[in-house]
Amino acid sequence: MTIQEIEQQIIDEFANFDEWLDRYAYLIDLGKDCPQIDEKDKNPQNLIKGCQSNVWLSCEQRDGRLYFRADSDAVITRGIISLLIRAFDGQTPADILAADITFIDAIGLREHLSPTRSNGLTAMLKQIKMYALAFSVKG
Repeated sequence: MTIQEIEQQIIDEFANFDEWLDRYAYLIDLGKDCPQIDEKDKNPQNLIKGCQSNVWLSCEQRDGRLYFRADSDAVITRGIISLLIRAFDGQTPADILAADITFIDAIGLREHLSPTRSNGLTAMLKQIKMYALAFSVKG
């Protein structure tokens, strides 16, 4: 699936919820299914700077595609990073770098986050793009 197709799936899923409390509950559920980072990778190099809570993100490249694992000490944040992983996991660095992520605003996520969580979301996206850039340079 392309990033855009995955984004549309996410938008469609969130459209099933009328209330933001239900969307938060769904985010928490998604966080429970987040691809877990290995404990050894919960280190300062994988800690995303700029997040209110601790968020660790690791990335590896296999067959020209990037695969992400993450964890957070906050359940809402774990749900947010799991959405990002869902959109980008298994994609090529070029596709990640070219992606114009629209689902975040389309589902109203950014507007329903506190300013510090919104900054954290931006930091998570930036880190994913930085991994894509680093792996595109490595080839």
